[in-house]
Amino acid sequence: MSEEKESSVLFSLKELMNLEEDRIRNEESDRQSAAAAAERARAEAEQRARDEEQARIRAEEERRRQEESRAREENAKLEAIRLAEVEKARVEAEQRARLEAMAAQQAHERSLEQMKSDKSKSGMKKVLIALAVGVPLLLGGGIYYAVKTQNENEIAQAAKDKQLADARKEADDLKKQIKDSEAKQADLNNALANAKDQATRDALQKQLDDEKAKTAALKGGGPARGGGNSGGTTPDAPKKKCAPGDPLCSEF
Repeated sequence: MSEEKESSVLFSLKELMNLEEDRIRNEESDRQSAAAAAERARAEAEQRARDEEQARIRAEEERRRQEESRAREENAKLEAIRLAEVEKARVEAEQRARLEAMAAQQAHERSLEQMKSDKSKSGMKKVLIALAVGVPLLLGGGIYYAVKTQNENEIAQAAKDKQLADARKEADDLKKQIKDSEAKQADLNNALANAKDQATRDALQKQLDDEKAKTAALKGGGPARGGGNSGGTTPDAPKKKCAPGDPLCSEF
């Protein structure tokens, strides 16, 4: 009877040991599964972060390209409008010159008719002839020089306006590049602070160093336009030299 009890106790102990071993194996298996799941989740999170950063960088580059394209189109439109206004002013000046030349020619013809009808006044006739010949010449020369001077001044002003517009655009582009670079540095600093492994931190640190160098280069080497003329002003146009004895021309 005692042997049966002993056997029963041994059997119960063995069963308990088996159950404990099963529990330990199950816990170890659960622990390994949880660790593997955590590692997969971490790797997936890092991959998502890298993908999101790359997508953000691509979107930022695309936005910058679109803005630059729109700026070029706008500048082209403004330049076309400016050239059209210059051409319109030139045509109007030529038309005024032609009308004034026609008026001078008509005055000349009237003077000739007056001289023919007054043959008795020979002295006056000579004077009228001289005036009839000289006035159209002087008037025509004055009109020519006036139109030429106006065209030269318009061309010079157009060149100065374009130079100023280019300088302003380059300054705005430089400011925008610096601002974008500083914003990218802030994003890289945030990504670096949240990086989980050394390889990611090294890669982000390299990008950050490159971006800092880029910002420093931009701040130290902005565009210099305007031919060294300080204050953003443009030099005055060259003065027009008048022909000796031209009554319709004056030096500016």
